[in-house]
Amino acid sequence: MFDSVTYATGGRKILNGLSVAAERGEILVLLGRSGSGKTTALRLVNRLLEPTGGAIYLDGRNTASMDVIALRRKTGYVIQELGLLPHWTVEQNVALVPRLLDWPLEKQQARARELLKQVGLEEAGLAERKPRQLSGGQRQRVAVARALAVEPDLLLFDEPFGALDPVTRLELQKQFLRLRDTLHKTALFVTHDTREALLVGTRIALLSGGQLIFSGSPDEFTRSSHPEAKAFLETISNPATEGPHER
Repeated sequence: MFDSVTYATGGRKILNGLSVAAERGEILVLLGRSGSGKTTALRLVNRLLEPTGGAIYLDGRNTASMDVIALRRKTGYVIQELGLLPHWTVEQNVALVPRLLDWPLEKQQARARELLKQVGLEEAGLAERKPRQLSGGQRQRVAVARALAVEPDLLLFDEPFGALDPVTRLELQKQFLRLRDTLHKTALFVTHDTREALLVGTRIALLSGGQLIFSGSPDEFTRSSHPEAKAFLETISNPATEGPHER
């Protein structure tokens, strides 16, 4: 996926020779401190940013050669800020991309309701509500459903549960695991939370200063002797610490 990728802006390298790939069906967690380059890497995948060096491949094809609109429709994107359209209903928000693809209205509605059920939002009348009428956890589930709407090849998650309270966050993480085990989708998942990385990832890529310093399974990560990996693991063993990321 990432092949010697560099991204620089304002004379500063945010990513420096990043090479790492997510295998099909794998949840690759990009873990790192604030400023490590993990969100920048995610945004390069669907060309919200363009690399200044190297290349990014999706299914063996350089994304630079792909139509950017088609690329984004092949990659479901879930961010902490959600981006739900406030004046649209829940159902309309979930069916956004099918609508852009001119699916028949009945097919849009059926797909939206199918996905709402998958993410645990089958409550009667909920599909007709507006985002402001939902809880934070419910809105995040709507965002996940929208990302799945047209069976994307790749899912991108940028700290999707970071703004939620701890109880709701755990509920959403468990829901994510159920979806992972059911749908077998390939995903990149950005977080600075060690516990979340170990829970949701099948592999962890640890970034520091724009470079990859570790890549391995959660079990391998817990046994890593790298000082940065140990710093992140300390946030679990010693909850009183603030952690290696900025607050």
